[in-house]
Amino acid sequence: MTPADLPRILPTEDARLRERLQHRLDRKTKPLGALGRLEALAVQIGLVQATEEPALRDPQLVVFAGDHGLARQGVSAYPSDVTWQMVENFLAGGAAVSVLARQHGLALRVVDAGVAHEFAPREGLLIRKIAPGTADASTGPAMTPVQCWAALQSGIEVVRGLPGNVLLLGEMGIGNTSAAALLLARLAQAPLAECVGRGTGLDDAGLMHKRAVLERALQANASAVSPLEALAALGGFEIAMMTGAVLQAAHERRLVVVDGFITGAAVVVAHALAPQVLDYCVFAHRSEESGHRRMLAHLGVEPLVDLRLRLGEGSGAALVWPLIVSSVKLLAEMASFESAGVSDRS
Repeated sequence: MTPADLPRILPTEDARLRERLQHRLDRKTKPLGALGRLEALAVQIGLVQATEEPALRDPQLVVFAGDHGLARQGVSAYPSDVTWQMVENFLAGGAAVSVLARQHGLALRVVDAGVAHEFAPREGLLIRKIAPGTADASTGPAMTPVQCWAALQSGIEVVRGLPGNVLLLGEMGIGNTSAAALLLARLAQAPLAECVGRGTGLDDAGLMHKRAVLERALQANASAVSPLEALAALGGFEIAMMTGAVLQAAHERRLVVVDGFITGAAVVVAHALAPQVLDYCVFAHRSEESGHRRMLAHLGVEPLVDLRLRLGEGSGAALVWPLIVSSVKLLAEMASFESAGVSDRS
């Protein structure tokens, strides 16, 4: 398993196309730059699709779910059974992300990447289980290299089988804020205290305990320093699958809408493997999870909104979908000064 075996990603930058896209925006019936970040978003999507007339087709919201052995150390306010119970809730249409997907016309799929539960096959569920949860990273690697590679490959294959040209990322897994914090600390070389937050709602004592457990995990996996080694030692099956999904989506020139802290951890790994992957990513929101600010700073990106969310599931990605649609529609449908017969600046 080496980075050379992963999908090849080309940078999107094309100076001439960027200039043409910006010129189209500048000729719209508005003051220069008046649409703010929506203009930059429209340009980014045009560059991703390599066209002056980008279009968004069949957006796919995929929630990757997995359990974590680390949860046995009490790093979450909720028991591990909540992972499979929430998967059932997604499939029944009762979760926040289910409501938002219906509202915005997003196809919703759930991937069992490694949940400690056997699900009955049904519409909207992709069973790609590597194992019923990872090992406890506080005592050694969460995954074997073979398991990690299998999860990466599964993520790649999931995206290959999806229609459309947009992937919206979501996740579910009790204990996965711990895995995300560990990956951020290791790959960003950041102090653990800046990466660890309250997750599902730990109190002060719970947060102190969580930090102590994660410090043991870093020490137990001190030799796992490369991106793939760190992913195997400190990550989760759902994070590894999302990493593969992000890399494949960028390879196919799909737009990737990144939800929050845990989906962002997959992008941190993907970025360490292929920095140009950021060209394809739109970061939905700034989470209330304290490590998310450090993560966004590490990647050098600015999210679209800050709604003080800390839910996960892909809920933030779904919420910003109308902004993404609006940016493309404004580029395509807004009149120019010439076509509308409006006087330009003197």
